[in-house]
Amino acid sequence: MKSALALMALGVAALPVAAIAQTSVTIAETAPVVTLNVTETVQAAPDIATVGTGVQTRAPTAQQAMTDNAAKMDSLIGALTKAGIARKDIQTSGINLNAQYDYSNREGDNSGPRFLGYEASNQLSVKLRDVKRVGSLLDTMVKAGATNINGPSFSIDDPAPMLTQARATALKSAKSQADFYAQAAGFRSARLVSISEGNSGGNPPMPMMQSARFKTEAASDVPTPVEPGQVGSSVTLTVQYALER
Repeated sequence: MKSALALMALGVAALPVAAIAQTSVTIAETAPVVTLNVTETVQAAPDIATVGTGVQTRAPTAQQAMTDNAAKMDSLIGALTKAGIARKDIQTSGINLNAQYDYSNREGDNSGPRFLGYEASNQLSVKLRDVKRVGSLLDTMVKAGATNINGPSFSIDDPAPMLTQARATALKSAKSQADFYAQAAGFRSARLVSISEGNSGGNPPMPMMQSARFKTEAASDVPTPVEPGQVGSSVTLTVQYALER
């Protein structure tokens, strides 16, 4: 009997230990909390331009279309490297080969689509590190056989300094707003509780990319005009301040 009582006492004594091990304590903020979303953008002249370009060829057979396309692409890549663009800044973005058909309906002709041949295309993404030369480099691409050009899209190669500036301005603005709410609501001060950040570095809003086709034999002494304008680096802070008396 004494053994049974001793075991029961031991079991009861063990219960608080198990309960303490499973307990989690969360201390909630008791002061009123104001949540602010602040976005700041820093503008600067871009130092990178990205251009899509490539060549398209047509031939009666798939092999001939690809062979002709390869020769023209080699010429285009050679012209780009000769113009001072590093190989690391030239990247293949797509290679396509498709059969071409004429689907137009001819009166009295029920033979179906007419086979025209094969079309091969090879596309490049080219990073240009001298934005002042973008116009002349576009002309170089066309003279070297490029049959389409997309872009350019401008950006900042290293947006870190701009983001740091935007971050500091955003935090200063958030503190100013929090102090205003504190005073307006009759509190003495605003104490920072949390910060979270989102950013977009050195890029403009994504434009609708348009493709332009050029006749390679049409050359001009005047470079294609290109205006880089400015691009922005943005930081959005979500901050919380506790209002204290």
